[in-house]
Amino acid sequence: MGLRDDLDRYKEVGENRRQDLSEFIQYGDLGQSRRDEVKIPIKIIDLPEFEYDQRDMGGVGQGDGGTPEPGDPVGEPEPGDEDGEDGDPGEEGGEHEYYEMDPEEFAEELDEQLGLDLDPKGKKVIEEKEGDFTDLTRTGPTGTLDFERLFKKGLKRKLAMDFDRDYVRAALQIDGWGPAKVFEWARQQENLPVSRAWIESAYDELSGDERGVYATLEEMEADVERTSTAQRIRRDGIDQVPFRREDERYRYPEIIEEREKNVVVVNIRDVSGSMRQKKRELVERTFTPLDWYLQGKYDNAEFVYIAHDADAWEVERDDFFGIRSGGGTRISSAYELAKERLDEEYPFSDWNRYVFAAGDSENSSNDTEDKVIPLMEEIDANLHAYVETQPSGNAINATHAEEVQQHFGGSDDVAVAYISNPEDVTDAIYEILSTEEDNE
Repeated sequence: MGLRDDLDRYKEVGENRRQDLSEFIQYGDLGQSRRDEVKIPIKIIDLPEFEYDQRDMGGVGQGDGGTPEPGDPVGEPEPGDEDGEDGDPGEEGGEHEYYEMDPEEFAEELDEQLGLDLDPKGKKVIEEKEGDFTDLTRTGPTGTLDFERLFKKGLKRKLAMDFDRDYVRAALQIDGWGPAKVFEWARQQENLPVSRAWIESAYDELSGDERGVYATLEEMEADVERTSTAQRIRRDGIDQVPFRREDERYRYPEIIEEREKNVVVVNIRDVSGSMRQKKRELVERTFTPLDWYLQGKYDNAEFVYIAHDADAWEVERDDFFGIRSGGGTRISSAYELAKERLDEEYPFSDWNRYVFAAGDSENSSNDTEDKVIPLMEEIDANLHAYVETQPSGNAINATHAEEVQQHFGGSDDVAVAYISNPEDVTDAIYEILSTEEDNE
């Protein structure tokens, strides 16, 4: 196998493993991807090859006026080869190819890297289909009759009604014992499931010589060997099993509801004047992979994008990730709009709902406590999350995330994450998604 084959094999392995998603999420150019197509850059590696220098036609080991002497340094650079000297600066970036994956594959890769196992909930029923014939009903086609169950019911009744008929007939042969006396003895003393009608019929069948054979009960018991039900079945078998219509049950298929895994994701971002470029980049670097992930996890994913300063308005996805900043801050305006949109179009009974917000935690006075937190409690959602982006650390008036975290504490449907640089992004994503995983 040659070097070229090794390279092909190396590239195949590289494509299979792809680039580490954490590095891509933190530092990659996310703009190369769309919501439904994730493009992971792969560095192309040139294979070193041997070739002749066409300028030097001499043989191996030959020199022509430049033969080195002992003690000369080996590999001394040619003039102009020193870094930064006489050479043109590099203006071309490294060559890349892209490994394309759909959001479902991206979600699987992220699950594996972060150790997640989010199992989406299906809510809206889209199809009912027949499963195995495991349910029972009292009526149905003859072909679906559960005969095994019917037989067992009949056999159970047969065994419950069984008694030693020869033993009871012998009691009718005791002197002075008629049907009434034998019935009382059989039911009260012997606890035998015999009917009065059967005893009377058996008594009528006795001839005169068969009556009064035994003087006492003790004499009859000493002469007649009593057998158990098990002994009689082994000896005689079962000639008849009493089936009753009330025991009939008919099998029919279990109805399985196929539920579509619908999700609506409300993304909220602060675009007030304090949200400078670095803060905006951290918001985009967090929300973009979350969009890919949830789109890959659910059958049907819809997204609502809300921007806010002191007021809130809905925007398209491209505008959401490229919007500039200005104005004051009132975070509750975004939650008011989110609640309105969710209540109108995405009932919680039919939709999984996620509400993600991000900003620098700066908010107008008392807005978090008086309005945002109550709105978060009113909006039913699988998960609320707030991501604080403060590249320079906490500002004095950046208290929104802290207030939300203190209020909801260890709630299993509220997550708060803090990001100060790109290295924090994957940890924040894990914090958010692992909270939802625990909530499952």
